[in-house]
Amino acid sequence: MLFRNAKARLNRRNLSASVAEEYWKRYRIRIKDKDAVDGIARAGELVVRTLDMIADHVRAGATTDHLNTLIHEFTLKHGAVPAPLGYRGFPKSACVSVNDEVCHGIPGPRELRDGDIVNVDVTSIVDGWFADANRTYLVGEVSPEAKRLVDVTRQCLQRAIALVRPGVTLGDIGHAIQSHAEGAGYSVVRELVGHGVGHAFHEQPQVNHTGRPGLGVVLVPGMVFTIEPMINQGAMAIRRLADEWTVVTADGSLSAQFEQTVLVTEKGVRSLTPYPL
Repeated sequence: MLFRNAKARLNRRNLSASVAEEYWKRYRIRIKDKDAVDGIARAGELVVRTLDMIADHVRAGATTDHLNTLIHEFTLKHGAVPAPLGYRGFPKSACVSVNDEVCHGIPGPRELRDGDIVNVDVTSIVDGWFADANRTYLVGEVSPEAKRLVDVTRQCLQRAIALVRPGVTLGDIGHAIQSHAEGAGYSVVRELVGHGVGHAFHEQPQVNHTGRPGLGVVLVPGMVFTIEPMINQGAMAIRRLADEWTVVTADGSLSAQFEQTVLVTEKGVRSLTPYPL
């Protein structure tokens, strides 16, 4: 994910005949061709298999470092590279964020306990192509309040993906997430956003999880990006820990997240990391 900058806006009447050239010129957005989509989809298939594999291991007593080891070994076994390892100095092969950790949790000796909620974020590189997704898992019996937060966060992603199609704006997507989360009494993290992906770990556009309908870049076929809402049980404020990676809620409340990599098609949307929501 990327820290957001100012929102880009598109004047639809100024689009040139070559949309790919125009989007690169205006926004540095790479429109993906069939070869790129096929490559990202292969990486996405492995990401989903990895998230399915790790589900059985997210249980009380397991350490977050153990989860990381399993992900690392599974990725290498399938001829891929774990993108987080070494990225800007990140020391592990996956992000594992527990309870009030919003994202970028560094796996370590922490043992999971009954009642925890755990987000596992996996990005794999297959033949040079990147795909990115995450899921929030429940450890044992969680409180009704924690389960509701996770359910609403899943619904936020579900609603956002369902909206994706040519002509929709990034502001429309952000608004769909924000209205559902805030309508349920939760807050949306502003500083951390989704991002383009495929040729690299992080590309343009940045995908805010809040927004106003009709504003932002207009979606066109061939755009590939992540949608990854981070929803807090309490206030939206966050802070970064001394490890310079782990982001937590400022008030200590729970945070949940779901993410998929999506492609804008001619008629709608295709998830390139298609796990059930």
